[in-house]
Amino acid sequence: MDVRRADERYPGGDPAAGITSRHAFSFGPHYDPGNLRFGALLACNEERLAPGAGFDEHPHSHTEIVTWVVAGELTHRDSTGHETVVRAGDVQRLSAAAGVRHVERNDAPVPLTFVQMWLAPHDPGGDPAYEIVRGIADSTPYAVPEAGAMLHVRRLVPGERTAVPDGAYVYAHVVRGEVDLDGERLGPGDAARLTDAEGVDAVAVTDAEVLVWEMAGR
Repeated sequence: MDVRRADERYPGGDPAAGITSRHAFSFGPHYDPGNLRFGALLACNEERLAPGAGFDEHPHSHTEIVTWVVAGELTHRDSTGHETVVRAGDVQRLSAAAGVRHVERNDAPVPLTFVQMWLAPHDPGGDPAYEIVRGIADSTPYAVPEAGAMLHVRRLVPGERTAVPDGAYVYAHVVRGEVDLDGERLGPGDAARLTDAEGVDAVAVTDAEVLVWEMAGR
């Protein structure tokens, strides 16, 4: 198990424009050849947008983009005609496929925090696709078959135990609260990368929310 702390993330964004980003993997000018991806996961970005701030229209391709709002509201618009407001508890996925453009903004009067995760599909190309699941229930897995991945959302109360999926690659990101994962205390923004995970449990120390990716071998 490889634990990466919140304060070890690469800083990014544009604070002067109200955008603060923290990257778990090599991103933009922060290039580390030993930290390019984990399994299918290419990026796990914590984004904070001030009211009125956002990312202007920009392109993506050959990427599965999954977004989880922590607090606030995210306005999404893309070149395939989708315009959506994403709220806490919703899972949004944009399959960039051969190419798509989108805009992400905080049009609400309160700060926005979200986690965005990029995964590499098995097969490049194809047509872009969009999906949103409103208010996904605790423990309900969300499949991204194009990347051989499954997202598990766990909301835990103190003392509650949950099994970490067995798998070739497992990535656990703590959204809020504290959990004990196989003897390691993890807090908000901390993450653990597990290879060939088997029989691992997580126990909530406080009320907690954890995103867990279960990924097949590459």
